Amino acid sequence: MVLVKILGAIDFVAAIILLCMIFSLDLPLQLLLVTGGLLFVKSLFILSGDFLSVIDLFASITLFIGIFFTPWIFLLWILSLFLMSKGAASFL
Repeated sequence: MVLVKILGAIDFVAAIILLCMIFSLDLPLQLLLVTGGLLFVKSLFILSGDFLSVIDLFASITLFIGIFFTPWIFLLWILSLFLMSKGAASFL
């Protein structure tokens, strides 16, 4: 039960980072790398049949791309809203 809440907290942090990217706030590189790596490891649950892990995979790729380029704002909004909803569902 605690593991689910920890994974949900990772989703919330990633959603906040994506929102910071939307509003052009400067974030430390280490924060982007660690969060992107955690989301990528979390996306490996797709191998067990969890379809929502595809969102984690796209979000981690977007975070890694966001280091070098500015991703589309629409994509950032969609991913942040999905990650927020996944994080909220894990705390229920």
